[in-house]
Amino acid sequence: MNVRTWSARRKIGVGLLGVLAVVLVIVGFLALVPPATGNLASHPNPAADYAEAVRRVAALQAQEATGYNPLCATQLLTHGQKTARVIAFIHGYTNCPHQFLPLGQKFYDLGYNVLLVPMPYHGLADLMTNDISKLTAEDMAAYSDELVDISRGLGDHVTVAGLSQGGVVAGWAAQTRPDLDQAVLIAPGFGLKLIPSPLTVLAANVVLLAPESFQWWDPLHDPKSPPPTLSPNGVQGYPRYSLHGLAQQLRLGFATEALARRTAPAAKSILLVTNANDLAVENSVADQVAADWRAHGGNVTVYEFPANLGLYHDLISPEQALQRIDIVYPKLIELINTP
Repeated sequence: MNVRTWSARRKIGVGLLGVLAVVLVIVGFLALVPPATGNLASHPNPAADYAEAVRRVAALQAQEATGYNPLCATQLLTHGQKTARVIAFIHGYTNCPHQFLPLGQKFYDLGYNVLLVPMPYHGLADLMTNDISKLTAEDMAAYSDELVDISRGLGDHVTVAGLSQGGVVAGWAAQTRPDLDQAVLIAPGFGLKLIPSPLTVLAANVVLLAPESFQWWDPLHDPKSPPPTLSPNGVQGYPRYSLHGLAQQLRLGFATEALARRTAPAAKSILLVTNANDLAVENSVADQVAADWRAHGGNVTVYEFPANLGLYHDLISPEQALQRIDIVYPKLIELINTP
């Protein structure tokens, strides 16, 4: 090999090493630095009284007069006046408030006012809507504020309870709203079983940088066949989900986790409910958030449904084929309704 050939190959090798180094730096950055969350903040504007809260509910219902599945629009189960306790339920990703209606009715029968409001871009009559891809962490944070704001006029003691993505939203409220008496996180999606925990930040960054993609909840669905009329995770749910929307859930989770590592939660009490048989979310991430809250003096209670119950991730929807609401509902009522 002559000197000129060796020199050329050396330059190529150095160039390739440089490219590899740049790639490793980019991958390392994407794996270690979560998507930007600095503009996420709570902006409280609580209703002054019951009448104002009812007006705000009516305004939401007016906005949902067209384009919404009537079962999925905002509902207020009210006793006609401000009650001692109010509970607002937050449904899961691609589902809608109807998911919580039967459980909400049970709390209503216990004397609660009950608020059910769809998350942004949820509950639309068009099950194949692309609007779900517009969902952002900012939308969910604002929605969280809206629920607490309205609930402050509906009851003296305010509880916000959410499932899965709704659990992450409830976690954000727990961290940021000092006027929240109780936050209930049910199987919150801070981490996903599908993604190893060390790769969660990388996955979220890559998804948010990539073009939008929709996936069927039913992995066996033939895309050439007509779309299913129902989603496997709930009778009123969309049959497919936006990867961007799922990454935005993780983004709100990252913001909540970061705050929990540094400061005490704002809510007066927090209940974390997990499912040992959950195949959708990674419970250890939620457990760590709870541990961080406790380390800062937060009033946190943790309960886990045992694996031998064989519960599905959506342990709330009565329409879910593997539901055990005969066990789940009484236990949740016991945990939430404890003075």
